[in-house]
Amino acid sequence: MLKINTLNYAQEVCYNGTLVIKAFSSGVEIGSCNWILNGPKGDIAYLSNSCFFSAHAMAFDYRSLRGTCALIYSDFSSLSDTQDIEDGDNYTDPTSDKLLPPSFQDSDGFNLNSDEDLEEKEKLVFICSCAIECVKDGGSVLIPINRLGTILQLLEEMTTLLEASATEVPVYIISSVAEELLVWLNIIPEWLCKQRQERLFSGEFLFAHVKLLKEKKIHVVPDIHSHGFLKNWREPCIVFCPHWSLRMGPVVHLLRRWCGDPKSLLILEDMENLELALLPFKPVAMKVLQCLFPSGIGLQKVQPLLKTLQPKTVLFPEDLRLKTNFSCEKSFSVSYYTEAETLKVSRQKDSSEIKIAADLASQFYWKTFKKEGINVNRLKGKLLMENGRHHLFLDNDKKTSSGNSSLLRCGLLDSNKFLAKLSKMGINASMERGTDDAGSTNVRIVHTEKPYKALIEIGNTSTAITTVDANVASILYKAIDNILDEV
Repeated sequence: MLKINTLNYAQEVCYNGTLVIKAFSSGVEIGSCNWILNGPKGDIAYLSNSCFFSAHAMAFDYRSLRGTCALIYSDFSSLSDTQDIEDGDNYTDPTSDKLLPPSFQDSDGFNLNSDEDLEEKEKLVFICSCAIECVKDGGSVLIPINRLGTILQLLEEMTTLLEASATEVPVYIISSVAEELLVWLNIIPEWLCKQRQERLFSGEFLFAHVKLLKEKKIHVVPDIHSHGFLKNWREPCIVFCPHWSLRMGPVVHLLRRWCGDPKSLLILEDMENLELALLPFKPVAMKVLQCLFPSGIGLQKVQPLLKTLQPKTVLFPEDLRLKTNFSCEKSFSVSYYTEAETLKVSRQKDSSEIKIAADLASQFYWKTFKKEGINVNRLKGKLLMENGRHHLFLDNDKKTSSGNSSLLRCGLLDSNKFLAKLSKMGINASMERGTDDAGSTNVRIVHTEKPYKALIEIGNTSTAITTVDANVASILYKAIDNILDEV
C-alpha cells in the first residue's frame, strides 16, 4: 500500500521526472478512469470502459483526451453487442438527432438522451419490485456488492418501495469496510455527477443511506459472526454483501443457506458464465435475476467518438476488428493489438522541446551553418528532465562561451578542401574510397607520403588520423581544424 499514490481527476503527477500522468473520469463508477501519459516524445491516451451517461458518477470527460499522438482503445464492453457496424454505418453524424432537447446533447453532438437514464431507472425499479415480491412470499434476497454507485441507488430505491408497500423486512449490509466507506462516500462529491453534487451544496445528503442508517432502516455490520448481526438477525431479509465473484466473503455462507430455497432470490450483474459461478452451490433452487447496467461505449458511438478525439494513431483490440470498420477513415491510422504481443508504434515527435528562461535565451550568440540549415550555440551547464520537460541550467559564472577560445568544431570535412590545404602545406597526399567498420562505403581515405606518412579516414560523423608520429598528427589536426567551423 505504501507504493500506491492517489490523485484527483485532471491532477498532474510526474513519474521519474519523465512521464506526466493525468486521470479523467470515465463516467462509470468511483475510481474508474481514463488516462493520459505524456512524455518527451509524445502523449498516449488510455481509453477504458466509459459511459456517456450515468445517474450518479461524474460525466465521461472525453474532451480531455483530444489530440493525443496515440490512443489505446480498451473498452471491451462492445464484445457483447450483437449488432456489428457495417462499412459506412460507423460514419453516422453524431449530431444527426436534432429532435432531442439541447440539455440532452453535448457540444460535440453526442446523444446523451434521457433514454439511457430512463432505462437505468426502469432496471432499478424492476429489480427492487422483484425483491419486494420475493420477501412478501417469505423468501430472502441476496445482492452481492459489485459497483458501489449501483448498490447505493438500489438501496435508495429498495427502501422507498418497501416503505410505499408497507412491507417491513430488515436490510443488512455486511462488509468489514462498509461503515467507513458509507461515511466517506457521503462527504466526497468529486466523483459524482452534478445533480448529486448540488445536493451537498444545498445541505442534503449525497445518498439516502445516511438517513436510512439514522432511522435504523438498514443495518451495517462487519461480518456474519458479529454480535450485533446475530442479535438482530431475522428472516426473510434483504442482504447486500461481497463478493460479486461468489467465491469469497459473506455471500458464500448466505448462498449456501438459501440456494435450496425456491422462494429466495439472488440478484447479480450480468455474468459471462452463470453456470460456472453457481457450480459449487448446486443444486440451486433459488431464483436468479441478472441485470446488465451501462458500463461501456456502444459500437454506434465508437467511430464518432474517435473522430472527435482526433488521435494520430488508434490502437484497437483485435477482438473488435470484425465489429468495426475503419477502411474509409483518413483522419487517423489504426493498428490492432492482441494480448501478450508487442505492437510497435512509430513516434510522432522526432525532436524534444527544451525550456529555457527568456532572459537567458536572449543572450545567445548563434552560429549559422547554411549548408546544414541549423543554428548552433555552445553552452556549458546542465540539461535536466523535470515534469516531462527538458530544462537547461547554465553555469553561473558565464552564460555562454562565445568569447572563449574553443576546440569544438562542427560540420562535415570537405575532402577536396583538405587535399588543397595539404598541398599548400607542402604535403603530398592521395585519396581513395573505402569502407568503415559498419560497412558504410561513404568513407574517404587520404594517404600522405612526403614529408609525413599518415592515413586519414574521413567519415560522415568523424575523422580519424593514424600515424606513428605525434607531431605529424598535430600538424594534420591543425589542417583539419582550419577547415571546419568553430562553434
